[in-house]
Amino acid sequence: MTALADSYRYCSAVTAEHGRTYHLATRLLPERRRAAVHALYGFARTVDDLVDVDPGRTAGECAAQLDRIETVLQFGFTGPNAVDDIACSPQMRQVLPAFLDTVAGFAIPHDYFFAFLNSMRMDVPGTAEHRAEYGTLTELRTYMYGSAVVIGLQMLPVLGTTGPGAEPHAAALGEAFQLTNFLRDVGEDLDRGRVYLPAEELAAFGVDTELLVHSRRRGATDPRIVRALAHLIAVTRSVYRDAEPGIAMLDRRVQPGIRTAFVLYSRILDEIERSGYRVLDRRATVPRRNRWATALPQFARLAVPTRGRVW
Repeated sequence: MTALADSYRYCSAVTAEHGRTYHLATRLLPERRRAAVHALYGFARTVDDLVDVDPGRTAGECAAQLDRIETVLQFGFTGPNAVDDIACSPQMRQVLPAFLDTVAGFAIPHDYFFAFLNSMRMDVPGTAEHRAEYGTLTELRTYMYGSAVVIGLQMLPVLGTTGPGAEPHAAALGEAFQLTNFLRDVGEDLDRGRVYLPAEELAAFGVDTELLVHSRRRGATDPRIVRALAHLIAVTRSVYRDAEPGIAMLDRRVQPGIRTAFVLYSRILDEIERSGYRVLDRRATVPRRNRWATALPQFARLAVPTRGRVW
């Protein structure tokens, strides 16, 4: 298996490549915690990539990958050497040492990762769990528990808290980030045969999958879609409001990094609005200068000595 230090470097590179906003925010974390966050991101991203059906990979192969990953976890959680003889992808081989070291070092509950795999199965055609669309926000939240909420929950042992009560806010933050992704990636998800925006919420504005596909092909946004997106952005901002009080419950050393991620990710919603809700033919991103303008004051806060407790 990949050496531990090499594995952490690989996970950092994966985070930098695929999660630019996320990676920038993690630079504000203490080194050990930053490396752990990269390891968790590296695992989630690798699983996500391995189960995406594309011309080179069938749905059956994706489902088999998930089964192998679940077996790897079952053995790996008993000890890192237990997975040496289990077949898995080269990418997963590189991620595993850092991931398993992080899970053990921060005593992260294993159930979170099996819930994550279950939600990934919901993305794979042919599995018993597969869902291409979601009727209601309640149904979507079942998916988001494994794909996003547990991400927020598994971060808590890594980030540290000042007391009880942070879990609902961490869960809300994971959900807010996921909903932001769904709104940003509507066009790309359509190309994969998926619609994550709840049908009930869309139907209230006269929108269905057929209209989304038609508008994607035309490269234009129908006024009905604009109204539906505006509504769902408002819903997502309400979830951010539920999440925000949890930032103050975190270890003071990590608050600047999480605050930066909170602000930058929520600004993706601003960029969607600024583009005229053009999510069907483009991907909204926060401009680099704006990312740094948000992060630099947080770096400065870390550099200012505080009176009293030494963090």
